[in-house]
Amino acid sequence: MADGRRLELLAFDGDASRPTIVMLHEGLGSVSTWRDFPARVSQAAGSSVLVYSRYGHGASDRLAQARRADFMHHEAEIVLPELLERLRIERPILLGHSDGGSIALIYAAMPTTAPRGLILEAPHVFVEEMTVRSIAKIREVYASTDLRTKLARHHAHVDETFRGWNDIWLNPEFRKWNIEDRLAGVRCPVQVIQGVDDEYGTMEQVAAIRRGVTQVPVETLLLPECGHSPHRDRGEQTLEAIVEFVGRIGSRSVQRF
Repeated sequence: MADGRRLELLAFDGDASRPTIVMLHEGLGSVSTWRDFPARVSQAAGSSVLVYSRYGHGASDRLAQARRADFMHHEAEIVLPELLERLRIERPILLGHSDGGSIALIYAAMPTTAPRGLILEAPHVFVEEMTVRSIAKIREVYASTDLRTKLARHHAHVDETFRGWNDIWLNPEFRKWNIEDRLAGVRCPVQVIQGVDDEYGTMEQVAAIRRGVTQVPVETLLLPECGHSPHRDRGEQTLEAIVEFVGRIGSRSVQRF
């Protein structure tokens, strides 16, 4: 439970001396959409891994209302801190994909948090026209193909999950969503993994993070022939980069940035 909602969790045990990796899924993601990647990360990095489905996703509680434009801020500022406290996870490494990467950045920028590091796959820090176009196209695909059936394998309440994500991203009010002003508050090492052929975001997202995060190093891995999901499209390269990054920041003595 967190923020009064029942959340689906999956955990893999690792070396207790290493920081726990908490994985934050994409906009249509859940525990199961990660497939075997959390287990592979845990085994390769030697770290404990926690994966959870956000409210309205996977087997978590059904989304009962439309999402607001600040839904990622709410997740980062309210839900994630409460969940980590309940599970007694201190200073995790956050591994966020897409919306999950945005949530990780917002969380890390708060003055009261101190994650060990951020691993960001295809994160968003502002809304691009190509993102909106791609999400509008997915609405048509959902209505006319077997996409709904495929997503239903991962979400107990698939229509609510899809509409919750699709409707807010296509809401004209959401065009103003922007977290670039938060980036200067990030105080832990950052790794950005971006597919060159991402259909939901351009290299301007990476450039904005590099400009905005000024207190700590930002590493980037740009993957050719890779779309919006590096851990699926270029799994081995993505895993190798993550393990190397976790090994470096996980071996440091505990410190606050």
